[in-house]
Amino acid sequence: MSVQEGVRPEVDAATVSRAEICIAACADAWRGDGEILASPMLTVPTIAARTARATFEPDLLLSDGESKLYTGTWAIGETPPADHIEGYVPFRRIFDILWSGKRHVMMSPSQIDRFGNANISALGDFAKPTRQLLGVRGAPGNTVNHPTSYWVPRHSARVFVERVDMVAGVGYDRAAAVGGDVARDLDIRRVVTNLAVLDFGGPDHTARLVSVHPGVTVDEVVGATGFALDVPAEVPESRLPTAEELRIIREVVDPRGLREKEVRA
Repeated sequence: MSVQEGVRPEVDAATVSRAEICIAACADAWRGDGEILASPMLTVPTIAARTARATFEPDLLLSDGESKLYTGTWAIGETPPADHIEGYVPFRRIFDILWSGKRHVMMSPSQIDRFGNANISALGDFAKPTRQLLGVRGAPGNTVNHPTSYWVPRHSARVFVERVDMVAGVGYDRAAAVGGDVARDLDIRRVVTNLAVLDFGGPDHTARLVSVHPGVTVDEVVGATGFALDVPAEVPESRLPTAEELRIIREVVDPRGLREKEVRA
């Protein structure tokens, strides 16, 4: 059964790649968002956001990643036509959008724990890390001000850890400890990986398995997760992209097949 009730697959599952399954799952993170700024990171979420707007979520706002909002749909690595510019969003405007909650970002954490605390900053002891990563950047403000989702191209116990080395993105346990607006407004929508889809609908907002991608077993996901994952009695398969979504993905947004380089089956 598809995780999206009432939708019949329009394509043969054998013709759909794992990357395309992940794109459909990432696109669904923005389903129902309406007129907000979608801010995807990495290739698969970027394809997903453009596909979502081209199909079921036409009011999404998409930028070139710098300072302009564009209409229409354009390919990865290409500059959209100048006559498709519909708005101007310089860096200072992003903070107004962020604080108002009118944004939904999909980041890619190096570590994430059962409560959704995410690390994009450094690995090891923070006073003397073994690996320097991106730094905290906008993760704290993102997570406490507007919806946040995550994309993990390689699901493993090195990413899904019992305790993150450094908290960049705020999780539900820390939000509860702070209380107030932070606890009330925290909204970590979903985590999409190359194996499955998770959310934080488990006890006390802990990570829960929502679906497994076709060809993946529940045991595989549990074995690749470094903490006790909440697993419902029945776990459906992630939905297939529709025929129209596949057309947009393959012919319009990613004709060069860059999606396949980011996802390990």
